[in-house]
Amino acid sequence: MRRLYPVPSALPAPSAGASPAAPGSQPPQDPQDSLTGLDSLDGLADAYAYPDRAAGPWLRANMVASLDGAAWHDGKSQGLSSAADLRIFGTLRALADVVVVGAGTVRQEGYRPAKAREAFAARRAAAGQSPAPVIAVLSASLDLDFSLPLFTAPLVPTIVLTGATAPPERVAAATKAGAHVVTAGEGAGADPVRAVRELADLGLTRMLHEGGPRLLAQFTAAGVVDELCLTIAPLLTAGDAPRIMNGPGITVPERFSPALILEEDGFLFTRYTRG
Repeated sequence: MRRLYPVPSALPAPSAGASPAAPGSQPPQDPQDSLTGLDSLDGLADAYAYPDRAAGPWLRANMVASLDGAAWHDGKSQGLSSAADLRIFGTLRALADVVVVGAGTVRQEGYRPAKAREAFAARRAAAGQSPAPVIAVLSASLDLDFSLPLFTAPLVPTIVLTGATAPPERVAAATKAGAHVVTAGEGAGADPVRAVRELADLGLTRMLHEGGPRLLAQFTAAGVVDELCLTIAPLLTAGDAPRIMNGPGITVPERFSPALILEEDGFLFTRYTRG
C-alpha cells in the first residue's frame, strides 16, 4: 500500500478543528513504504488513530464511492470494495468504541454483531475498550428484526437510538431482545447532535459512522462529523445509486483538509478532517 500524502504527527482536538496540511507538490514516494507498516494492521491502526479521548467525542465517517459518485452497486457497498478496503474497514471498526448506522443500512447490508479481533485485543484493552465495538442503530419506527444475532448475540449489547415518541411496543421488543434503547430526540427519531451527546455520556467517544447516505447527510448538516474516511473505487457504475451523502444540504459548504491518502490496486483511501 503506497502512501500518497503524509500522516500528520497528531490530530488536533475536536473543539479546535483540524489544521490543514501544508500545500505543495506531492511528497516524494518512499520506496520502502511497504516496510513502514502501512501494509500491516498495526501500521494502519497507527495511521488512523483517534485524537486523545480527553479532547471529547470524535465522529468519523467511513464510506466508499465509485469514480462517478455512487455509494453502492446493485444495492450494496460491497460491490465497490476491495481487499485493502476491507482491511481498512476492519481497522476502523477495531479502533472505534461504537459503530453508528441507520436502520435501513442494517437491513440492506445484513448487519451482524461486531467481532472481537485478536490482532487488536491488546490495543483495545490498553485503551480501556470492550473486546468489540458497540453497534448503535438509529431508527424512528424500530422496524427491525430483533430476533437477529445483532440484537440477541452481540459481545456487547447493541444500542438502539430513537426518539421519545417511538412506538412503545417496538421499544419493548428491542429491550426484550437485549438491546439498550436510548432516547436521543423529542420526536419520532434521534437527533444527530443529541445522539452524539448520548453516546459520549455512555463513554463511547470514538465514534464510527457507517451511513447510510441519508443518515450521514443528516449528521453532516447538523455539524457533528469531524472526519471522513472515503474509499474511491476505480470503477464506473452509472445507474441511479445515491452519493455517499444524500439528504439535507449545507448552506455554506464546509471545508475538510486531507490528513492521509493511500493507494493500492487503483483504489484510493482518503482521510479528511474538519478544518
